[in-house]
Amino acid sequence: MKFAVLQFPGSNCDQDCVHVLRSVFGYPTRLLWHKEYSVGDADAVIIPGGFSYGDYLRTGSIARFSPVMGAVKEFADNGGLVLGICNGFQILCEAGLLPGALIRNRSLQFRCEHVYLQVASHNSPFTGQIPEDKNLRIPIAHGEGNYFCDDETLQSLEDNDQVLFQYVDAEGDLTDHANPNGSRANIAGICNEKRNVGGMMPHPERASEAILGGDDGRLIFQSLITALKNQPTLA
Repeated sequence: MKFAVLQFPGSNCDQDCVHVLRSVFGYPTRLLWHKEYSVGDADAVIIPGGFSYGDYLRTGSIARFSPVMGAVKEFADNGGLVLGICNGFQILCEAGLLPGALIRNRSLQFRCEHVYLQVASHNSPFTGQIPEDKNLRIPIAHGEGNYFCDDETLQSLEDNDQVLFQYVDAEGDLTDHANPNGSRANIAGICNEKRNVGGMMPHPERASEAILGGDDGRLIFQSLITALKNQPTLA
């Protein structure tokens, strides 16, 4: 089982993702430069957080045109598993691989703090190993994490069980106060209709070792790894 972590000019969480997958979980993981035209023999692709191309124009709006994103789209169209984290989520939305957009936080402030997440759907490769009654405590670090979509798209996401994570408070209640950025329906992460492309604003790679103050993020990577193991070609 092999992982590829994309690297754009301005990526700053790429090494964190490599560390978790390679050193914490023990799987071969390589950085994939944005000018590459193929994902090679990767079994899953991670698009990490950061500030690709300095977040000029809009977050992710330049990175979507990098050659590697054409390869990622082809990989996803063929059923490959793709997870975008923070800036990676923004890039996937800009590239049309996920619906909606990430816009400026409601407060117009950069928010860097731990948040609580409710798993809205366990029916995905990114959440399948998270216990049913488990709320996750994972950090965020973003200025444009406000998930926005029109009413029709939101209804479609809810009808198709595509909402993966929602912001909740420490007691697990879905409240406006628990929403750190103003996202519609407290959305913190979604997947596509085929369920093989996921995006989330919180950073699971920053919560995958107890020494960092919590390891709830490991459950997301473990879900992805388990899903890959259960694929016929990797069984």
